[in-house]
Amino acid sequence: MVIAGLCVSVQGCVSANPVAYSGLSSSAELAPNPRDDSGRVPYSYSTAVDWGKYSGVIVDPVVIYRGADGQFGKMSASDKASIAGYMQARFTERLKSRFVLAGKPGPNTLRVRLTLTGAKANTPVLGTLSRFDIAGGVYNTVQTARDREGSLTGSVIYAVEIFDAQTDRLLKAFVTKQYPSPINIKASMQPLAAAQAGIDKGADALVAQLK
Repeated sequence: MVIAGLCVSVQGCVSANPVAYSGLSSSAELAPNPRDDSGRVPYSYSTAVDWGKYSGVIVDPVVIYRGADGQFGKMSASDKASIAGYMQARFTERLKSRFVLAGKPGPNTLRVRLTLTGAKANTPVLGTLSRFDIAGGVYNTVQTARDREGSLTGSVIYAVEIFDAQTDRLLKAFVTKQYPSPINIKASMQPLAAAQAGIDKGADALVAQLK
């Protein structure tokens, strides 16, 4: 099968791993995350924080990373902007389920800064077909069990930096790569659907961490 041949090499089926991006304000604090065995959050920084004392949040406008170590491949500026806009909307929506959206710094308020550092679009047609090809189906079944990327599937990479809005002290930071489950057929159909599905998962995960 054609798709089977494309998936002989894992490198041909999945996108690049994140790096500790040098242009982030928290880059000096980020360190390899020994507690991450999924590859989703390879770099992180954290302090002891009582998240329960925070009731408000400021969500800064999403920044599209311009550094030379960004991982966008040949993605167009318009696609980057589309992903950033989707990220802004989804993270704001999810965070306001936990916090009151604030317009300015104040006590008991967080400031969340999101930086889009990389993204990959789905491979048109082949990404969906690989879910049904025999060898591709086997590969994707294994990847689902491992909670890893599916074949020829898009993804999104971004950094999250969380500050105490009143003191501007960095409380938490991490770089993460998100992507849909390999069995999520819908997320394989449109070019940016996998990146959007990854953003949805990442926004839910962040809110869960801040409870």
